[in-house]
Amino acid sequence: MPLNMTKIAYRSESPATLRQWLESHRDNSTTDGEARLTTRYLPKRHAEMVGGSLYWIHAKKIIGRSPILGFMENGQGKQWIRLEPKLIAVQPVPKRAHQGWRYLEAKDAPPDLADGAEGAEEMPAEMLGELASLGLV
Repeated sequence: MPLNMTKIAYRSESPATLRQWLESHRDNSTTDGEARLTTRYLPKRHAEMVGGSLYWIHAKKIIGRSPILGFMENGQGKQWIRLEPKLIAVQPVPKRAHQGWRYLEAKDAPPDLADGAEGAEEMPAEMLGELASLGLV
């Protein structure tokens, strides 16, 4: 199982603005159609993370994920986290804010929401959890 990571959706006003930012990179020829985040250091376990996902934290909960394509030096002494330019909604779970990124084992990652649950990341986590337990999302 690939290793995942969590990161704050810094400067995103909402999950919708995060989705727009990610999708704006789809047709960008300078980034080869991938979203890139800058990080100071290459994770020690970076090889395990290719094929995993970056889980986004917004408003103290994990709201979605973006598949990790890999890592690359950016030419300025830092690293890029290379992501597929999409946001996959997950069942929101509470998560404390933190600086930088943190590893997230697959067993601790929240499940994806069913297709058609568009906008579900906007719901309060408690409501979404109850709907999920009823099999409605």
